[in-house]
Amino acid sequence: MKIIDIVNPQRVNRKPDKTIVLMSSGDFSQHGFIVKKIELKLFLEKKDEKHGQYSLITTNVETNKGSVEMIYDEGFRGENALEKAADFVTKNLGLSGLITRSIITLQSNL
Repeated sequence: MKIIDIVNPQRVNRKPDKTIVLMSSGDFSQHGFIVKKIELKLFLEKKDEKHGQYSLITTNVETNKGSVEMIYDEGFRGENALEKAADFVTKNLGLSGLITRSIITLQSNL
C-alpha cells in the first residue's frame, strides 16, 4: 500500500529533483511495523526572481505494511534546502517524529 498524504498529490507525481536516504537498514521495529527506509525528496516547483527557487520537501517512509509520503517542508528555502532539512532531521530527533506520523497514517488506513 502506498499512501500519498498530500492535499494535491499531483505535486509529487514525477521523479524528485533530488533524494537523500536517511535510513535504509530495514531492521527498526515500532508498534508492529518494520521500518525499511526513510528518505527526503526535493521537488523544485517554481522560481521567483526575488526569492529564488520554491522547494517542496517530502518524507517517504517505507515499512513492511506499506509506505507513506507526506510534506515535510515547503517554501523559498534557498540553496541546499534538502541537505539543510536532512541535517535538521538527523540532529534533532526528527526521525522518530517522521516514523510516528507515518505509522499513525498507515494504521488509520489498514
